[in-house]
Amino acid sequence: MPIDQAKRYMRSVKTDMSSKWLYLKLAMEGNKVRRLTDFSHCNHPVLLLYGFGATRRIFGVLERRLRQDGYGVFSINLGGIFDTFNTRCIEELSKLVQEKVDRLTEKFKLKKITIIGHSKGGLIGLYYIKQLGGDKRVRSLITLGTPHNGNPWALLGCFSPLGLFSKSLRQMVPYSPFIRKLKNTPMPKHVKLVSLYSKSDRICHYKSAILTIDSSEKNVKNIELPGMSHADYIIRKTAYGVIRQELGEP
Repeated sequence: MPIDQAKRYMRSVKTDMSSKWLYLKLAMEGNKVRRLTDFSHCNHPVLLLYGFGATRRIFGVLERRLRQDGYGVFSINLGGIFDTFNTRCIEELSKLVQEKVDRLTEKFKLKKITIIGHSKGGLIGLYYIKQLGGDKRVRSLITLGTPHNGNPWALLGCFSPLGLFSKSLRQMVPYSPFIRKLKNTPMPKHVKLVSLYSKSDRICHYKSAILTIDSSEKNVKNIELPGMSHADYIIRKTAYGVIRQELGEP
C-alpha cells in the first residue's frame, strides 16, 4: 500500500473511531435534556427522532449546529428498555409523536415541522406521516441511515433475548408486514422525503436505506454520503452541510 494511501486510510479510521466514541458517550448520557426552544417564537421547528438502542442525547452535536443556524429544535423521550433505549414498537412511538406535535401545534400555533430521523427514528417519522395524518403537520422528513427496506441485523436481533420483548426488531426485518405496508403506502405529495445513506454504514447497509422512487414522486429522493459511518450522520460537519441544504431557510 503506497504511503499516501496508507495515511489516508489511517486518518479515516481515526475519524471513524472518534465519531463512534462520541456517539456512545452521548448515548450513555440518557434522555434528560433541557428545554431550550421558545415555541412561542419558533419559525422553523425541527423534531429529532433517535434510533433503536440510542437516546436523545446522541443529537447533542447536531442540535447545537441547528440552533446556531436559527432552527427551533426539540426531541421526545421514546422510552424502551430502562425507559431509555427506544425498543418499543414503531406504531406506539409514532402515536407518541402525533400527540406531542398536536399539543405543541395547538398551544403555540406552530408552523409545519421538519423531522430528522436517525436510523429507526426515520421509520417512526415516516409512519407518523403516512399512517397517522402527520402530513398535515410536517413539511419534510430527512432520514439518516434509516432501514426503509428493513435491516438484516434486525433478524439476528430477533433470535437474541432482546427479540423476546422488542416488537420493533421484528418490524425492521426485511419484507416484514410492517416494512411492506410502509413501502406500499404512497408518500403524500406535499411532504418532502429525503433519505441519506452511505456505503460505509455498517449498521444500516446502503441498500436497506435507499428508497424505491416512483417516477411521479418528485418530492422523494436519495442522497449518498460517501465515507460515513452510522454515527457520522449526526456528528460529521460534512453530513450536517447536506442536512442543512435539505432543510432550507430557517
